[in-house]
Amino acid sequence: MDRVIILDTTLRDGEQAAGARMNMKEKLEIARQLERLGVDVIEAGFPISSPGDFESVKTIAKEVRGPVICALARALPQDVDRAWEAVKDAANPRIHVFLSASDIHRMYQLKKSREEVLEASRDMVARAKKYLSDVEYTPMDASRTEPEYIHKIVKAVIDAGATTINLPDTVGYAVPDEYGDLISGVLEHVPNIDRAVVSAHCHNDLGMAVANSLQAIKRGARQVEATINGIGERAGNAALEEIVVALKTRSDFFNVTTKIDTTQIYKTSRLVSEITGFVVQPNKAIVGGNAFRHESGIHQDGIIKMPITYEIIDPTTIGIPASSLVLGKLSGRHALKQRLAELGYTLSEEDLSRVFAAFKELADKKKDVTDKDIESLMAQEQRMVSEVYRLERIQVTCGDRGIPTASVQLTDPEGKFLADAALGTGPVDAVYKAINRIVGVSNKLTEFSVKSVTEGIDAIGEVLIRIESDGVIYTGRGADTDIIVASAKAYMNALNRLLNAKKPAK
Repeated sequence: MDRVIILDTTLRDGEQAAGARMNMKEKLEIARQLERLGVDVIEAGFPISSPGDFESVKTIAKEVRGPVICALARALPQDVDRAWEAVKDAANPRIHVFLSASDIHRMYQLKKSREEVLEASRDMVARAKKYLSDVEYTPMDASRTEPEYIHKIVKAVIDAGATTINLPDTVGYAVPDEYGDLISGVLEHVPNIDRAVVSAHCHNDLGMAVANSLQAIKRGARQVEATINGIGERAGNAALEEIVVALKTRSDFFNVTTKIDTTQIYKTSRLVSEITGFVVQPNKAIVGGNAFRHESGIHQDGIIKMPITYEIIDPTTIGIPASSLVLGKLSGRHALKQRLAELGYTLSEEDLSRVFAAFKELADKKKDVTDKDIESLMAQEQRMVSEVYRLERIQVTCGDRGIPTASVQLTDPEGKFLADAALGTGPVDAVYKAINRIVGVSNKLTEFSVKSVTEGIDAIGEVLIRIESDGVIYTGRGADTDIIVASAKAYMNALNRLLNAKKPAK
């Protein structure tokens, strides 16, 4: 079988999703997990866009040594030079040059002629080639560009040194047959295309990003660009996990393979969801909460008799254990460690001690601790940030005729206890106002959502919030069997992110 190269752009295109801001530590954590997942290329960011993005790409290039580390650059000298500075320490560096090619983009955005676009593309690919051998080129909005012009520009940039040609459906406009024709046309009509790998990059505006990507592979593309959980600009990108599992499940049809360790998919999906704050919808293919749940009696009967009757994917294939070991307050450290290993988590003794303490605290509140409860504990462990203020305790009074009141105690950076109280329109509002009286940082709550991690009256509740300060969005998440406590934890998580971001650089 041919092998398809998997380029993950979660850290670049995925971060362009509104509200998906990630700091450098979080990006590095995701990059390391993408390495464990087995992606071939990590598009780590757009270095010229900000000092923070430059440092993130540079750090990932130094510390993640397995995959190719790619940096995006417009077809401008300063972009190409900055991209090289960011990736030059990588074991396998790549520069990805892009420039709009469609008449719509050229006329209304670039104000450039076709010849000017072709010349700039060729020159900047050649500039990148002076730094390194691995250069990718993208004629942006290719799916709305005349094929003859695409063929001309692709030939020129390959002559200039491009080794990967990405043909994006930038605005999610194409349908599968049309996008497949674009791929086939380049492979058939560009005389030097044998010197480059053809890549697909699809957006999901019409819900066809994965279908278009699979069609591109069927037509001869041998690199596909995607994001975890399909996050990205507007309606998102093609979902990496859906493409990979489709290729694996229907290898009889596609006759290609990938290097992906599919048992890492579920863990990777959860990590990206926790860090970005984007909840995976229950009916999401492959990684959704309902993807392997069966409600219909007929379906349940079939699954009991033979799973393949209604389950075309073995859940263990993507890293979901087939069994469901229930732990409780009498379970020991070894049992928790074993279950964590089965769920794909490997912890140091120090981290295990911290998680075990949290597990015991939870087990005192719940009769049974399920896999989803354990995943929630691990999510809290993974999203811990440097605490400027620590939540020590909260107390709330409320009722249908009472005035919601909250008292809060925090610990400041010097370890001093600080306490205050406030009234609110509800208990959560009162808690947030009390915290604000102590911390004193101006911010606006822009999003608040609650979901249950598990079923039952003793279920863990997870709270996601987003706050805005000086035009920047900060995400916080918290979990507890008490939803008011979970709300306070989420708010403190977001506030500590805000306070850490505003610390002066040393």
